[in-house]
Amino acid sequence: MTDTGAPQPGTAPQQPQQQGPALRVLAQYIKDLSFENPGTQVQGEQMTTDLGIDVKATPHAQGNGIFEVSIKLTANAKAGDAILFITELDYGGAFQLQNVPEQDVEPMLLIECPRILFPFARRIIADITSDGGFPPLRVDPIDFVALYQQQKAAAQQQPAPQA
Repeated sequence: MTDTGAPQPGTAPQQPQQQGPALRVLAQYIKDLSFENPGTQVQGEQMTTDLGIDVKATPHAQGNGIFEVSIKLTANAKAGDAILFITELDYGGAFQLQNVPEQDVEPMLLIECPRILFPFARRIIADITSDGGFPPLRVDPIDFVALYQQQKAAAQQQPAPQA
């Protein structure tokens, strides 16, 4: 009878294999959604849309490398001076990072996680505007790398708080 759990004489004990960085999606959810239709469709007027986006990441209270990442999309549609609709979506996800180097955590949370969430948020915006009686608002793909770089540049330009 042999004992397979003990190392054989003359061999080094096996080390657990080191795994590379990993990103797990634990959940996706709508945090907040609103659609307001204060005006009516104006015939003959060209509809213009303003779109705003904000991405945030916060550590989860549970720890263990779990973070909440949210994309907030705000869209306002006008025809001339008349507001046709205003919609806001705050779409979130819970992500777990494992074996990610410290310098890569922020870019992963603010670039890769929003890339995962965006197609779902885009679909919700299209559906809610269509259900509101308007053509579906198809949000163009977003360059999250450029958005991250803009946020970093803006943060560096703000003065440090006085103590």
